Amino acid sequence: MKWFQTVGLCLALATTGCASTLSSNKSQWMYPPMAVPLQASVQQEVQIARLSQLLQRPDLSDPVRAKMHYERGNYYDSVGLRDLARLDFSQSLQLNPSQPDIFNLLGVYYTQVGEYDAAYEAFDSTLELDPHNSYAERNRAIALYYGGRLDLARDEMAKHYHDDPSDPFRALWLYIIEAEIDPVVAKNDLLERYRQRSEEWGWVLVALMAEQVSEEQAFKAIIDASRENVLLAQRLTEVYFYLAKRYQLKGDFANAISLYKLAISFNVYEYVEHRYAFLELGNIFDQLQAERMAKSK
Repeated sequence: MKWFQTVGLCLALATTGCASTLSSNKSQWMYPPMAVPLQASVQQEVQIARLSQLLQRPDLSDPVRAKMHYERGNYYDSVGLRDLARLDFSQSLQLNPSQPDIFNLLGVYYTQVGEYDAAYEAFDSTLELDPHNSYAERNRAIALYYGGRLDLARDEMAKHYHDDPSDPFRALWLYIIEAEIDPVVAKNDLLERYRQRSEEWGWVLVALMAEQVSEEQAFKAIIDASRENVLLAQRLTEVYFYLAKRYQLKGDFANAISLYKLAISFNVYEYVEHRYAFLELGNIFDQLQAERMAKSK
């Protein structure tokens, strides 16, 4: 993959701690821009320990215990301990079933592991409790997409997009779904949405997906606006995921695999781009295995 071509950007990236190297023959980047992978903070570890101690108390009321399980589950999730988080969320729901946010999180977990029917039920529960939960609307459409129900996914994501056309992530996911149905129409529609863009930074990702900016321009925009490591890790997680998806849609699996691995590498556990990068890698592996088996017959 072609990364940066100018020596000037080398100086900008050096301030981020990026591991970059130039070829001896020409000014070409050998490694992509990076951030220091996020690690569990002392505060997160202390809160997990504190909540674990408090949950041992026998005198807690059910509402208080449910809230503590939810809070500890969120901390577990933020440091990548998803099975422990899911256990806490399930225990919280047993004590208080009226928690739409927990059903939404469980739906994302089920999507990530390919349990799509359970994911649909979880998102439906969220929307029954909170009909205007936009995150559950988007996540349900994404689950339908990964579950192979493309027409339903497109219809739901189209409605979600039209509710707020200024949101670049709605435009991105609508394109990703539509591209599986009709790539030419999807690309034209994405360009039209991009022309009506707002100033929100996520439209850089749309521009990259629509090939309206080069990879060099997109990375420069992200680095210029993300000097702090946490923000840089978050934005690189997003850009690598959507860039990987662009290559994947073109059938370039080698670059897609590398980019999905980069999206995972920053440990931004709470972002759906980190979660779904694992799912995408599994899907690519399954597709390549099926193609290899078909050729061997």
